[in-house]
Amino acid sequence: MFFFAFTLVTTLGFSQNESTTYKKRVLETAEIDLLFSYYGQDGNNAAVTGGEGTEELTDVTSSIVVQIPMNEDDVLTVDVGISAYTSASSSNVNPLDGNPNRQISPFNASSGASRKDQLVHFNPSYRHSSDDRNSVWTGNAYVSSEYDYFSIGFGGGYTRLFNQKNTELSISGQLYFDSWNPQYPIELREGFFDDRITGNGTYAPSFTVFDQENRNSYALSLGLSQILGKRIQASLFTDLVLQRGLLSTPFQRVYFEDANDFFIEDFQLADDVERLPESRFKLPIGARLNYFLGDAVVLRSYYRFYTDDWGITAHTASLEVPIKLNDTFTLYPAYRYYTQSEADYFYAKETALSTVDFYTSDYDLSEYHAHQYGMGIRYKDIFTRAKLFTFGLKSVDLRFNAYNRSDGLNAFIMTLGTTFVGN
Repeated sequence: MFFFAFTLVTTLGFSQNESTTYKKRVLETAEIDLLFSYYGQDGNNAAVTGGEGTEELTDVTSSIVVQIPMNEDDVLTVDVGISAYTSASSSNVNPLDGNPNRQISPFNASSGASRKDQLVHFNPSYRHSSDDRNSVWTGNAYVSSEYDYFSIGFGGGYTRLFNQKNTELSISGQLYFDSWNPQYPIELREGFFDDRITGNGTYAPSFTVFDQENRNSYALSLGLSQILGKRIQASLFTDLVLQRGLLSTPFQRVYFEDANDFFIEDFQLADDVERLPESRFKLPIGARLNYFLGDAVVLRSYYRFYTDDWGITAHTASLEVPIKLNDTFTLYPAYRYYTQSEADYFYAKETALSTVDFYTSDYDLSEYHAHQYGMGIRYKDIFTRAKLFTFGLKSVDLRFNAYNRSDGLNAFIMTLGTTFVGN
């Protein structure tokens, strides 16, 4: 689920009289982006309940991004946001919520504390451009926190423009240091007992907690962008990502083929949680090609190849066609196709043997293909007539995307973004 690219476009303007050269600011005035999204999904292959059960989830995210010009060359950006979700699947980390009127089943949501959570993030960054605007240095930090996970990251990058700004090379790096507060399924926690358990024999899973609770990620990103002509622009990019530490999700159950089944009502108790290797190397390689059909229509194509040492190979292809209706409104129809192979460690429910070292029933690591259909509209006001305090409204973006996966997962996301500029 992670990749990084820096595509920084700056413009150099100058005027000269007999004795003085004037330098145009990288960012003329402060800008504020207000972002909001609403995401919903449903399906029947929840990893929390071993690959079977409701995947119903809703997530509401809001954030504010402020760009502040520090001087002619430097820009400080601060991104702060909060994401709040409610999840029927994660609620079943503890399905025994004590509600006597609810049937205990992987297809029913619990009302326990694990059904919802909030993630808060803080992401400051700093950008410095050279006097000739042909070199750009960036540095950034990242902090996020939720109930069972904390992440802190640092990074930086360098971009060089040459060939009269027709060619751009970039390199960047990112380090993340994350830590888990593991939340295991309720039946695997120390001291668990329930006299409603049914099954052949005694429920006594061979379960041990993880001795590693940290996850570190290291990423190196390379990019090349080239203007090929008046109407065409291409770019290539790749990321080298290495992860080490606890890469398993502690609350995702696994059921073995060679173990007896035990239940409380219709809810099957875990044989173990997913166990995955403590290292993973990811290599995505991508390309973009933009072609300007005219003043009103642009073709934006994208392709990415992905492989990792867990056995997954994936392909992504997308096309977006911005259509400029007039000076104010632009439409953004889009389509995206994705397909991937199965990870070496994926097993459907009750097909893994307890003798293997690694196993998961998370369908995100299964073989599947997916289609995404989208439509967006942008309103742009070059005169910034609408106001928020002393800031003028520059643009409004509204987009909707529907997502359909071959394993039955369906999702949608609506995003709204507004940009305000200082006067």
